[in-house]
Formats: sequence, structure tokens, C-alpha cells
Amino acid sequence: MPLTESVLREALHHRDIELRGYRRADGLFDIEARLTDTKTYAFSNAERGQIDPGVPLHGMLARMTLTEDMEITAFEAVTEYGPYAICPSAAPNFARLAGLRVGRGFLKAANERIGGVHGCTHLRELLGQMGTVAFQTLYAVRLKREAAPNAVATADAPAGKPAMLGTCLAYAPDSPVVARQWPAFYTGPSL
Repeated sequence: MPLTESVLREALHHRDIELRGYRRADGLFDIEARLTDTKTYAFSNAERGQIDPGVPLHGMLARMTLTEDMEITAFEAVTEYGPYAICPSAAPNFARLAGLRVGRGFLKAANERIGGVHGCTHLRELLGQMGTVAFQTLYAVRLKREAAPNAVATADAPAGKPAMLGTCLAYAPDSPVVARQWPAFYTGPSL
């Protein structure tokens, strides 16, 4: 169902975020993200001069390489466009994310390493989405592993309890989705 029709309006700003997940030949996985901000009008920038319509104000790329267990082995970031000449200097700091595990507490741990003056607001904004895309990319791999007869519990999926339980409306303990997928964890009225 689409959004309701809006009143007549003029486009001023466009943010494009694209994310993709890949399986690598070496058994690792790459999650890549691109963020681009453009305006529909020309404006003046103190360091770049005039920025014409459609020319990026922000243009950032990031690649997170991780294992099947969601541990980051490498993180590369690049700022192609920024409002200030110093902006690209923050990108190399994102390599500090190597060693972190995507899952509960990931964003907090990431901010301890690249938060505030050590990072870039727009690159940090991509981290939550990259984590979600990592889970989507590795879904089939993790599902197959967790279904194996000798599967071992992980921090994200302790023995028995589904990791997704309680993370959104659909996975609320009293939702019909949980009743169907994980009846042992369903807490709602009898269906």
C-alpha cells in the first residue's frame, strides 16, 4: 500500500543509501554501503565553493568484511565528497571496527571506537543498516548451521530462544508470527 498523495511540493534534498551483501571466494562476507546527499539547487560551501544541483555534498562508501559468525575482520571507509577538506581524514579510523561482532551491543561498541571526533556522522549512520544487511546476507548460512543436529548456541541465539524474539512487532512474544514459528515461546491468547 503506497503513501497517501501529498500536496503539491518541491524536491529540495535527496539522500540515496544503497547496501549490498556478498559471499566472497575465501569464505568471508562483504557488506558494502554507499551514501550520497544531493540538493536540487546550487548553494555555496565555504571550502568547495559553489555546489551545483545534483553534485554530492556527501558521498561515502564503506565495506565491512565479516565471518560467518558475524565477526568483523576488516572495515574500509572512503569519503569521496564531504563539505570540508578534513572530512576524508575520519574514514581510516573505521578500520578500528575490526574485531567487533555484529549483534547485540554492536553500535555501542562501534561508537566507543569511532564515535564523536574520531569518526564521521554519516559513515556511522550506515553501521546499523550494514548490520541489518549482514544478518540478511548470512540468513541462509546461519539458518543451515543452526538447524544442524550438533549446532552450538551463540551469543545471538542462546540454546532454544530465537534471536529475533522481541525485536519488532512481528516477533513480539504474543504475535501470531511467533505462535506459528516458535509456539513454545508464544505468550498470547490461544489461537
